[in-house]
Amino acid sequence: MAAIPTQIGLVGLAVMGQNLALNIAEKGFPISVFNRTSSKVDETLTRANSEGDLPLFGHYTPQEFVLSIQKPRSIIILVKAGSPVDQTIHSLSSFMEPGDTIIDGGNEWYQNTERRLSDAHSNGLLYLGMGVSGGEDGARFGPSLMPGGDIDAYNNVERILKKVAAQVDDGPCVTYIGEGGSGNFVKMVHNGIEYGDMQLISEAYDVLKNVGGLSNEELANIFDEWNSSELESFLVEITADIFKVQDELDNGGLVDKILDKTGMKGTGKWTVQQAAELSVAAPTIAASLDCRYLSGLKEERESAAKVLEAAGMKEEVSAVRSGVDKKRLIDDVRQALYASKICSYAQGMNLLRAKSSEKGWGLNLGELARIWKGGCIIRAVFLDRIKQAYQRNPNLASLVVDPEFAKEMVQRQAAWRRVVGLAISAGISTPGMCASLAYFDTYRRARLPANLVQAQRDYFGAHTYERVDRSGSFHTEWSKLARKSNPNVAAALH
Repeated sequence: MAAIPTQIGLVGLAVMGQNLALNIAEKGFPISVFNRTSSKVDETLTRANSEGDLPLFGHYTPQEFVLSIQKPRSIIILVKAGSPVDQTIHSLSSFMEPGDTIIDGGNEWYQNTERRLSDAHSNGLLYLGMGVSGGEDGARFGPSLMPGGDIDAYNNVERILKKVAAQVDDGPCVTYIGEGGSGNFVKMVHNGIEYGDMQLISEAYDVLKNVGGLSNEELANIFDEWNSSELESFLVEITADIFKVQDELDNGGLVDKILDKTGMKGTGKWTVQQAAELSVAAPTIAASLDCRYLSGLKEERESAAKVLEAAGMKEEVSAVRSGVDKKRLIDDVRQALYASKICSYAQGMNLLRAKSSEKGWGLNLGELARIWKGGCIIRAVFLDRIKQAYQRNPNLASLVVDPEFAKEMVQRQAAWRRVVGLAISAGISTPGMCASLAYFDTYRRARLPANLVQAQRDYFGAHTYERVDRSGSFHTEWSKLARKSNPNVAAALH
């Protein structure tokens, strides 16, 4: 047990919890840790000793743990989202005092955070819901942190969080996000953008491998090159690494032996649901979610391939590949990937702005881009340019119309269209790139065919419509006028 009170506590010693606790201790902040399973406490103590005799102190009961922390206490919880969080809070709160803080670091639904924040206030406690991104390595060596809730709670731990977070050229990758469940909501959208990013990279891989005929070695070299370009990012970097790994159990690359079924934990679905509720178009993120669902239908897809082949479906990839200029395809895919990523990030940022407006959170989109520059899964060099775009214009309607990004997208659109067209002709699905391109084309058009849809709505449901040449709402008796204007057509139809 610590001879003097520690500066912070952490509950939940799975790998993420252990690594974050060790990170905090390594930064010079004595920390108390607790886990329901005592062996996890022992394991963490052993690691603290072997990784530098770090000031980390293990406890085996909730009371002993809470009382070991200096007042006002700040306790981070890193357990599975949902009821385990409520159970952990219940086990700790009876030993906590007014002014103490609970910090939930899990991927929690933001409304649960707002409920717990209200419950905490009724007991005199403070509360933060803090998104933590960066995976196991990020937790150990510097994550991106997104704390939202009570500002006083943040002020109590700001000094610690700024040291523990990833460090980039313009500061630590942490900032106070806003009130309520804003921190968890921002982390949720971060994960939604991550879904889109990963899907787009997988499509680039699919086109290059199957249309371009590239080997894993060639793909590794290409992604390494791209990681020194405008695409420089953590996900591009690890993709290059993946293509370099050989299967230890058999011949060939390990990636080729992995079953093509993608898992998920729910944050992507929440993002798409929130986009729908707020009427924010997020087609790239939605397409990535749909692809995860479809990937899960492995047996159905295998069966469908056989049925459609028997029905006369021909494989077109080889024919398309024979006429491809490999060097040009590689460059086109690079440009298409970049343009598609801009659209995906634009959708995520617009969702954050819409929710911030609804809840009165006052989210600073430029600052969010800044804290994502390091530590997190979507960290990328172009996030600095996103930060600058919102600094130039905090009321920017979309990244697509920022002058710098707009110029880049226009320059890349020809390559983008070539890649999507080539993939379609080869029968290679690129739903993320297609969704991004459709989003771009829809957003940039001053007039859409929505006038016909609104006319149809008025026809069958009397929903009314507006006109471009005069103000007000209008309704037309469409069937009567159609028959009156051309009775012969009306008679033929019936």
